[in-house]
Amino acid sequence: MDIKEYIQDTGKRARAASRIMARTDSNTKNQALLKIADLIMESQAKLLEANALDLAAAKANGLDAALLDRLELTPERIKAMADGLRQVADLQDIIGEITPTEEMPSGIKVGRMRVPLGVIGIIYESRPNVTADAAALCLKSGNATILRGGSEAVNSNQAIAACIKEGLKACGLPDDAAQVIETTDRAAVGELLKMDKYVDVIVPRGGKGLIERVSKEARMPVIKHLDGICHVYIDDHADLDKAIKIAYNAKTQRYGTCNTMECLLVAESIAEQVLSKLGPMYEDAGVEIRGCDKSLKILPNIKKATDEDYHTEYLAPIMSLRIVSGLEEALSHIHEYSSDHTDAIVTEDKDNADRFLREVDSSSVMVNASPRFADGFEYGLGAEIGISTDKFHARGPVGLEGLTSQKYIVIGDGHIRE
Repeated sequence: MDIKEYIQDTGKRARAASRIMARTDSNTKNQALLKIADLIMESQAKLLEANALDLAAAKANGLDAALLDRLELTPERIKAMADGLRQVADLQDIIGEITPTEEMPSGIKVGRMRVPLGVIGIIYESRPNVTADAAALCLKSGNATILRGGSEAVNSNQAIAACIKEGLKACGLPDDAAQVIETTDRAAVGELLKMDKYVDVIVPRGGKGLIERVSKEARMPVIKHLDGICHVYIDDHADLDKAIKIAYNAKTQRYGTCNTMECLLVAESIAEQVLSKLGPMYEDAGVEIRGCDKSLKILPNIKKATDEDYHTEYLAPIMSLRIVSGLEEALSHIHEYSSDHTDAIVTEDKDNADRFLREVDSSSVMVNASPRFADGFEYGLGAEIGISTDKFHARGPVGLEGLTSQKYIVIGDGHIRE
């Protein structure tokens, strides 16, 4: 296979399909999504069989437990994929929406129309469910997509892709609207990143190394986040029961996700009350704590944190801990170490909450809630294609709106500019 020729052909076919998708009506798109959902459920045995091949190869290659967990498909996860497609079908279609037009002094009427981006390239690792989730959002928003999954999930991704293609064709839509790159050759990624003639935006989903490479090499815009160094700050005006529940959930509900808490900040005046309860809870859960000197006096069995620890996204049962004098020092710490993904405060003081919301410059900022809620589904987006910590175009969980743009429309009646 000539990789360059193959990727160029994929891009050309995606561009042609994107023009059809841009004009496809909502009902047809929804019917296609529902058909794909049905096919995924009907193909459960085939999906599990394909996934078993990937899991066996991954274990033989020594993939760690966190990556194996992301790679694995179960009947529950397959049902969740199908449910996600149905939820996206239920979302309001925003393509073609026009803002109220405003008449200008010249007499022309000016408005803006919501339009697809065109062709969206998505490069991702491990999780086969991304194939269905990403395709669903791209198709609903009138885009075509080129999906390049990790080599470790090649069999699973191709099995899911077969359902997507069959569902599109059954509803009279081009199956080129959602293409999963078939080769595992890493050169395919490099060629895709050069293809700005056919691909309008790239979305990388995976480890820091992948995202750094995509950001460096891509010739088209990239929607991304590098790290998920998320904080929970327990303020000296916090309700302690809420604080303990939130801080525990933020770290232990799931370890390998980008919205998991990596650093806990606690106000000094309540540190002993909080940590004397939280410390044993984390220990029972098998979480390793790396803390500052002040926290070592309360929890003498934890490890001493280094500056590097506060810069680290562990994606594991490890967390950093720091006792701060109060809100001011918490804000300073977050400004220094946060990756601008998700940060939360636990407090009953409205002024402190409002200040935290204003001054923390992350894509999601929370009051009295676990950062694990930073998710497109939880935000009512139906699903997400990823989370962006960029400040232009899309920020936070990227759903349908993040995969669209607006163009100006002008309505005249023979108007000419004098």
